[in-house]
Amino acid sequence: MLSSNEIRQQFVDFFCKKHGHTNIASSPVVPLNDPTLLFANAGMNQFKPYFLGTEKPPVVRVANTQKCIRAGGKHNDLDDVGRDTYHHTFFEMLGNWSFGDYFKKDAIAWAWELLTDVWKLDPTRLHVTVFEGDPANGIPRDDEAAGFWKAVGVPEERIHLGNKKDNFWEMGNTGPCGPCTEIHIDRTPDKSGGPLVNGGTDKVIEIWNLVFIQFNRNEDQSLTPLPAQHVDTGMGFERICSVIQGKSSNYDTDVFTPLFEAIQKVTLCDRPYGGDLNDLKDTAYRVIADHIRTLTFALTDGATIGNVGRDYVLKRILRRAERYGYQVLGTNEPFLYRLVDTVVEHFGAAFPELKKNPHKVKDQIRDEEAAFLRTLRRGITLFNRIAAQMKDEGRTQVSGKEAFKLHDTYGVIIDITLQMAQEQGLTVDVPGFEEEMKIAQDGARAGGKKFAVTAVKGDLPPTDDAPKYAAAVIDATVLGWVVDNEVVRTGALKAGDSAALLLDRTNFYAEQGGQVGDTGTIDRPGTAGAEFEVEDTQRLGETVLHVGALLSGELKVGDRVTLQQTTTRRIDVMRNHTATHLLNLALREVLGHHVEQKGSLVDEEKTRFDFSHDKPVTAEELREIERRVNRQVVLDQVVTAQTMPLAQAKELPGVRAVFGEKYPDPVRVVMIGAETPDKVTQDMSVEFCGGTHLPRTGTIGYFKIASQEGVAKGIRRITAVTGKPAYEDVQARSAIVDELAGTFQCRPDELPTRVGALQEQLKAAQAQLKKAVAAALTGVVDELIASAPEVGGAKVVVAKLPDGASNETVRTQIDRVKQKCGSAFVVFGWSEGPESAFLIAALTPDLVKKGLKAGDVVKQVAPVIGGGGGGKPEQAQAGGKEPAKLPEALQKADRLGRDLLAK
Repeated sequence: MLSSNEIRQQFVDFFCKKHGHTNIASSPVVPLNDPTLLFANAGMNQFKPYFLGTEKPPVVRVANTQKCIRAGGKHNDLDDVGRDTYHHTFFEMLGNWSFGDYFKKDAIAWAWELLTDVWKLDPTRLHVTVFEGDPANGIPRDDEAAGFWKAVGVPEERIHLGNKKDNFWEMGNTGPCGPCTEIHIDRTPDKSGGPLVNGGTDKVIEIWNLVFIQFNRNEDQSLTPLPAQHVDTGMGFERICSVIQGKSSNYDTDVFTPLFEAIQKVTLCDRPYGGDLNDLKDTAYRVIADHIRTLTFALTDGATIGNVGRDYVLKRILRRAERYGYQVLGTNEPFLYRLVDTVVEHFGAAFPELKKNPHKVKDQIRDEEAAFLRTLRRGITLFNRIAAQMKDEGRTQVSGKEAFKLHDTYGVIIDITLQMAQEQGLTVDVPGFEEEMKIAQDGARAGGKKFAVTAVKGDLPPTDDAPKYAAAVIDATVLGWVVDNEVVRTGALKAGDSAALLLDRTNFYAEQGGQVGDTGTIDRPGTAGAEFEVEDTQRLGETVLHVGALLSGELKVGDRVTLQQTTTRRIDVMRNHTATHLLNLALREVLGHHVEQKGSLVDEEKTRFDFSHDKPVTAEELREIERRVNRQVVLDQVVTAQTMPLAQAKELPGVRAVFGEKYPDPVRVVMIGAETPDKVTQDMSVEFCGGTHLPRTGTIGYFKIASQEGVAKGIRRITAVTGKPAYEDVQARSAIVDELAGTFQCRPDELPTRVGALQEQLKAAQAQLKKAVAAALTGVVDELIASAPEVGGAKVVVAKLPDGASNETVRTQIDRVKQKCGSAFVVFGWSEGPESAFLIAALTPDLVKKGLKAGDVVKQVAPVIGGGGGGKPEQAQAGGKEPAKLPEALQKADRLGRDLLAK
């Protein structure tokens, strides 16, 4: 039996080695140059410019396998993944293309040859469809394609007619289009599946679509033949593997079996994948295997996990997979990132980009998993409580408000709520959920943590937070909690409840002075224990609020609890905060003592520092700032904090304070390099600060500036990282330098010289090209002048100029036309890219005196190319975004010129 890797390679070899195609690498699944797409969703995406005629293809025959994702936008298979045998969010599309070369006859013959001669599929199980025709557009039935199928041996009874929906392909509302012919395979035991073709059943499925692009759909929806005919085919890789390997499901092929084995290993599931469509564990296997492929390929190709657009789609995908792992397969910690190596190992030969930086991919997935798992447990607990309450009340639908609370408070996206509801025989009020989302987005609803930063009804007890500077674990007493902006001191806090816990003392740092609040857990030990997860810590007056939710058990006023900070996060925050003080000092030393702190944010990932400076910091200055900070790191300076009278603190040499900030008296002072105030010198970092810090600077590890930018007039912002992220940043930059050195075959220190030489060569080549284009353009324009018609005593010179023209060279040619013709109406059009079209209209002085205006000409013509413009009576220019419509625009200009001159 052929392996999936062999099937993929045989497809490429068949077209490239036997039929003269060129293997073009798959484009990234993140189409950074096509804002109309969330992800690449078809093999033809990267070839659109060739079909549109905006670019000339370097070769006329191409074959490849294209990475595709359909999980959002027009093509969205996300909701079906796991529930059937053939839907995927990530899949490969095997394809072959002809750009104005071969057409129907060869495409059909080669497809049949590959399927029946190379892959040995039973020809009596293959059915084909051809377009039934469209009388409204004057397109006859595709008897030509049917004839070619008969020629290769397909009997008439297995050639079916298909309608416009199934057998006519269009790129969009306008643009290239044409009929297609599809190949289907009959999987019924007795080969009786003919009537099921295009019937939406997995008993007879489509395996290959051959599209014949031969028309252009115009704005008025009419069709005109294209000057060149193209072939665009697409075959689902996972599907053809299941056919060749004799499997009834795509998931039973070796495309997925290595992933299933890895899933069982990392989740410790009690049994391997069984292939049952009605079994929840098997569904979990399918979803996780599909989703980890999508995440790995998308993140490798430059996507990120976030809250907008494609980034949010990836967040949804990750959370769906995480929920199945946690609730169905029994995982309790991040596990998806451990599957990345299997994806890289299995697909890395076909897609070598997967091997470049899998650690970065794993880190992104692991971080997002950890963040989601903190709230997923509570979300599931709350959903189960909602479901139990619904059954008591006789309800079968989760309300929009309940679904929104799961989403807004616990990060349980609506997809997961729908899945959990379906598994319990319930439904969800999705329109109600969407309405709640809209209200929230409009700002009419309060955020989940608003009570922590606004006025609270009731008396807030003061909190002793002195232990925040030293103790990682302490005991405290519960004094109450805040819910819906009200202090509660009676009853009990129950599992699933969100609140801000009030304690008599705490070792958690509350958000203040630019430093984020701590996270961690508050537990009541014992057999009837309780666990409260702290997501954030905030201060209101003298009170510290521990914002989070109770995961299990109950809490009452008077309970003794144990507080445990998230130690690694706390250390990361401290590392960045101490580095911020060193950065502040280095900025003053390098840029000058005018530098004043204007704001900061210190969290576990970075330090962000705003400061007064009226111009961008140069690259040399940034390097010197980094050098000075890292010197302090290497010296492993002592970091000391001491509280002293404000007046005395203000007398310390070099002390820094944020302008306009009110400080308490006494004030806490953080000194770097001195153990006592009397040892402080002018060149040390000394600041008023209530934040947490490392005991010594050496623990920072390494400091690296990630970016600088302007945020307001006279205010700059530097963002920097420390520790492991800083080290990884340097590693990544070093790898780029090494790769460039290898490319240029030189030592890294020789790169600036090599690049400089290349830049000079490029300038020289551009100058030569400019001269060549100008010379070629002169010849073209001379021919245009010679053949231009004369109307009313003036020449009408209207034409599209060759690619490579520029504004400067076109204006030069217009001057030549005016000189040679004496009296002329001139309009030239040209393009400088797939979305850049230009027009220049020019009139000789005699025509301007008659009242003609070049500006009026471009205003009438420019809308055709999707743009506008204007200018002086003798010369005007316009730009647009539709170069393909330049011929139409110039036809209009020609008619306009003739009409104006004939009057």
